[in-house]
Amino acid sequence: MTIQRGQLVELEITDFAFGGKGIARIPSEEGSYPVFVDNSWPGQTVLARVTKKRKRHAECSLVKVLKKSPEEVQLSYQPISGAPYIFVPVERQIACKRQTTLDVFRKIGKIQDIEDRFDEFIASPAVFNYRNKMEYSFSCIEHDIATDEEIDDAFALGFKHRGTWWKVESLNAESGLFDSEWENKLSIVREYLKQTELPAWHPPRKEGFFRHIVVRKSFFQDQLLVNLVTSSEGLDRFDADAFGQKLKELFGNRIAGFQHTINDNVADRAKIENGTWRLVFGEEKIIEDLLNLKFEISMESFFQTNPKSAEKLYTKALDYAFENNDLDNKVLMDLFCGTGTIGQILSTRTNNTEIIGVDIVPEAIEDAKRNAKRNAIDTINFYAADVGKFLKEFPQYAGKIATIILDPPRAGIAPKTLQKVIDLKADRIVYISCNPATQARDTETLQENGYVLEKVSFVDQFPHTSHIESVAKFVRQ
Repeated sequence: MTIQRGQLVELEITDFAFGGKGIARIPSEEGSYPVFVDNSWPGQTVLARVTKKRKRHAECSLVKVLKKSPEEVQLSYQPISGAPYIFVPVERQIACKRQTTLDVFRKIGKIQDIEDRFDEFIASPAVFNYRNKMEYSFSCIEHDIATDEEIDDAFALGFKHRGTWWKVESLNAESGLFDSEWENKLSIVREYLKQTELPAWHPPRKEGFFRHIVVRKSFFQDQLLVNLVTSSEGLDRFDADAFGQKLKELFGNRIAGFQHTINDNVADRAKIENGTWRLVFGEEKIIEDLLNLKFEISMESFFQTNPKSAEKLYTKALDYAFENNDLDNKVLMDLFCGTGTIGQILSTRTNNTEIIGVDIVPEAIEDAKRNAKRNAIDTINFYAADVGKFLKEFPQYAGKIATIILDPPRAGIAPKTLQKVIDLKADRIVYISCNPATQARDTETLQENGYVLEKVSFVDQFPHTSHIESVAKFVRQ
């Protein structure tokens, strides 16, 4: 069998690699030729499209599962592309995530004895309905999941069909990831909006009215914050107040607030900054509880998507930061602190350690100060500063930083920035990562500069997906 870029191929998946890539093997003159297929699982027979062809391997995007794996089980949830492994028992998901992530530290981080340094795998406390935010798309081009056909001039509301940006599969039953009541009533919401006779968005033509619905959930309050995103095309024929009343009728006091965003930007994004918005009724923020601290969340706030799993993640990071019991009268730095979540949680563990939060974004620091004030925490000092210039601007901290906690974005830490972190000469670094591949890359650099990886744990914040987070403790020799 020979394959070419763009070709559709039928493959049997026999193995699994880090990042949610199933592996098929094609016999060749030089032996077994591996083909990696995104979001597939061992035992499945799949239809895939070749995206990259290399001498030693090929990469494919998943088009369709033709035959399920014997491991998959029956559930009542509607399949969506965002949860490719929801029908695989969680124990099997965990086993594969654990092993493939350890392999990443061996190969990229060059830690051959990673098993000896591995601490624990922390499963998500909730396996289903764990997300606190979900975005649904409208499209007048619908993919009918019953017939596997494309329908034009439709009114679809749900998630993008796998591998496409223009087709939407209407959600007619809950996905298993978000709030059950909301998703089981979404078809009623869809039918109500369809009756307005205003069109769903046409992605190729960049025209239409209804574009997105974004919903945030507070588990603490058991309430929902709803944002309907439309264009201005036909705005005079839409009654947002009437739709708000419909939401109240369907969900009662569970709707904390409803806002309407008008976005004429052709980019297919639901971000509020791309348009103007008004609060139709209720509150524009909800409150979430994280380890007995309260955080105010707006529609655009960054907040951990799985709060109960985030509690486990932060608890492990704090254990690593404090387990040596040598932080009295020293400084603990929360670097890339954002809105100050970690720093505030750190403050609950100590009375004798000075905690400082540092972020280069001034707006994030202002949010952090407000959050700390809300929680009556006055033991943290927040600074808007670049890590490379921090000690020059605040020389009083030179030689006093005992521990740095890092929680960088998914891309990891830029090499120059990582060197600036190393130059702070902290006794230990606790590194939280939402992408263990970049953390493993940075592990090699840290070890070359005298920081030894002492232990690492993995945290499953996103069951039924390929994503995994890790917390590592590095000690300076």
